[in-house]
Amino acid sequence: MDISTITGIILGTTFLIIGIMINGTLGTYYDQASIMIVLGGTIAATLISFPLPKFIETIRSVKHVFFGKELNAGQAIDKIIELANIARKEGLLALEEAAMQLDDDFLKKGILLIVDGTDPELVRNILETELSFVEERHSTGQSLFETMGAFSPAFGMIGTLIGLINMLKTLDDPSSVGPNMAVALITTFYGAVMAYMFFLPMSRKLKLRSKEEILLKEILVEGMLSIQAGENPRIIEEKLIAFLSPKIREQAKKDKEKESGEEAYASTAR
Repeated sequence: MDISTITGIILGTTFLIIGIMINGTLGTYYDQASIMIVLGGTIAATLISFPLPKFIETIRSVKHVFFGKELNAGQAIDKIIELANIARKEGLLALEEAAMQLDDDFLKKGILLIVDGTDPELVRNILETELSFVEERHSTGQSLFETMGAFSPAFGMIGTLIGLINMLKTLDDPSSVGPNMAVALITTFYGAVMAYMFFLPMSRKLKLRSKEEILLKEILVEGMLSIQAGENPRIIEEKLIAFLSPKIREQAKKDKEKESGEEAYASTAR
């Protein structure tokens, strides 16, 4: 579970509720008609903008905002180095058995292409094409939430206009002006909250996860091509580490040293 997403939603909701209750009541901010206008209008406009299968697929991707799998570039590099050592000692054909034990379908596909003796340029083209489709699929989800983030304030304004029209129709009754004006403003409030606390942050989170996944796959592509070229595992490791930020490099180095220390201790204990 993504702690920052849950924490952000809880904090945002808490601060809103506290801010409302300091000088008012929560009941004042509930209006069924406003919810229907803003939420219903946003969903309707989004359905017009996107095909239904894409809409449904993207809505399902919301789980990645809350339960995104942590991608570990250090572990991916370790796996590449492990495969490079197998190839160096036993040859490329020995990678077929190791590939069958891999959980990552992208890595497995690339290794099997190498084992089959596919031309390196063709291997790169196939894997980069798959990367492009992954990126395109991710961008569809991001753009859908960006679209919802753009539509919800607009429908908030539409609701405000509807409320103002209703208010002007009953202007001869002074007692109705205040309640009608409050309802008119509530729709703008709903639209802004939906856009800036949910839809747009979700789009940004999906974009960040997409960048992380694409970077990881680019590391795997470079590593697989280096294995196919017969490069030294140490050279491959240095090449792949260059993809990482200094902080992640340092962390990966510490994890490796810790792992080596534990292996040495276990060996001594035996």
